[in-house]
Amino acid sequence: MGGLLTTFFFARLWRRSGVLTEVEFIEFRYAGKPAALLRGFKAIYLGLFMNVLIIAWVNRALMTLFSVFFGLGEQEAFWYTGIAMLITMGYSSLSGLLGVVFTDVIQFFIAMTGCIVLAVLVLNSEEIGGMANLRESLPEGSLNFLPLLDSSGNINVEQLVLAPAAFLAFIGFMWWSSWYPGAEPGGGGYVAQRMMSTKNEKHAIFATLFFNLAHYCLRPWPWIIVALCAVVLYPEVMISDPKAGYVMAMKDYLPDGLRGLLLVAFLSAYMSTISTQLNWGASYMVNDFYLRFVPGTQNRGEKYNVRVSRIMTLIIMLIGLFATTYVTRIEGVWKFILECGAGLGLVLILRWYWWRINAWSEIAATLTPFVVYGVLFTMRTLNEASITLIPDGSTAESIVKNLHPELYFPYSFFIIIGISTAVWLIVTYFTKPVEEGHLQKFFDKVQPGGWWDPVAAKSKEIINQPKLLFYTLSWILAIGFTYGFLFFTGKLIFGFYDEALYLGLFTTVCLGLFLWIIKKTELFD
Repeated sequence: MGGLLTTFFFARLWRRSGVLTEVEFIEFRYAGKPAALLRGFKAIYLGLFMNVLIIAWVNRALMTLFSVFFGLGEQEAFWYTGIAMLITMGYSSLSGLLGVVFTDVIQFFIAMTGCIVLAVLVLNSEEIGGMANLRESLPEGSLNFLPLLDSSGNINVEQLVLAPAAFLAFIGFMWWSSWYPGAEPGGGGYVAQRMMSTKNEKHAIFATLFFNLAHYCLRPWPWIIVALCAVVLYPEVMISDPKAGYVMAMKDYLPDGLRGLLLVAFLSAYMSTISTQLNWGASYMVNDFYLRFVPGTQNRGEKYNVRVSRIMTLIIMLIGLFATTYVTRIEGVWKFILECGAGLGLVLILRWYWWRINAWSEIAATLTPFVVYGVLFTMRTLNEASITLIPDGSTAESIVKNLHPELYFPYSFFIIIGISTAVWLIVTYFTKPVEEGHLQKFFDKVQPGGWWDPVAAKSKEIINQPKLLFYTLSWILAIGFTYGFLFFTGKLIFGFYDEALYLGLFTTVCLGLFLWIIKKTELFD
């Protein structure tokens, strides 16, 4: 939902803004020392700190591949990952964004082909015996969309993938409230970078729409099929080390040639991600920190800027490798990023559509989640340390989680959102708005619409406000046909043909209405 919100409400605005990076946008939207402070902080915070965490968890995934696939130890897998990263750094620093985009396209098709081949071969292996047998072999409730209830009406925890509160966090809150790489509310990061590099506004919208369809509708099902097969093939491994199940299926069920193809597919996916992260991080560190704040670096020519960018790419690569040695659980990094970005999302959305948002609003929304997360983390650590008597089969974490669930995700996520939102709203109303002339310049160039009455009254341009209604309808219909196509494909694969028929009709209606609206209103022309 957040990705499609970006498609219809923000892609055209990012393209229209004319900035080079998301962080540069800060001084385009805000003014003065607070804006400069925020830009410098975010260049380091996103381009280095958060970027390195993402690189570390991607490296950890590749290390798992090397360890299981080739039987390598931790140290050997780390060095091979370093070699793969060095190769990726080489071509991404030499070719820049254009080279990264071209290689991404090629790597996408290689990775998709390999994943589909693996899913077909594992599903039709003797041990699985096709889709009908897989369905029979899976634990009860594995294919249910909603969790099962036991006879007493309570949740049967053993059959849950997500607790109800976690489900609510993902579906109801995360897409608009939390900063998350690749799915930033209002667009951002490498998604904004790609939107701003398109030919025009129309290309930005449809490129972002294609990205969401490919990302959420095409990519997941081959992974899901292999994962379900792994539950049947390696039940003990899937409990003790679930991330190894996919690679074990590759190793055990592919002939030599295809095993090599899958290895190439995985390396392609890895290199695509790492090249994007390195290019993105270097652009922030060079454009928004080094060239912006280091005296004597401005106006030294394109060759100098490129040379500095290549050096910065190497530095980020080395720091990312170093951070990899400290990341043991990908889930831990993932939850940390979600919670430390909780509450920021609404500011990132409203800064386009509400004139009253200022740099202090975004500073408060960026820092408050860290403070609240730190307090909650300290409280749960102290509570866990205070547990001295631990019953068999329990852990200190499980005991405290039962006593104080509010200290753990997803309940902690809701607490952080509530406090962060309250803090940035108070800060907004107790600080001065952005200087009027600066707001006018932003508004006249971007023409965002929304709540800009004091500024719009002085604008020479006439805003076509009714278009916001059609953008909203397009967004809702796009959510409909994206989810519809996702679940239609799943029902078709698993043989639930009646349900697939209904979902197919629903998807077709949503897509037809969407195409009619954009043609009738010339919305994206």
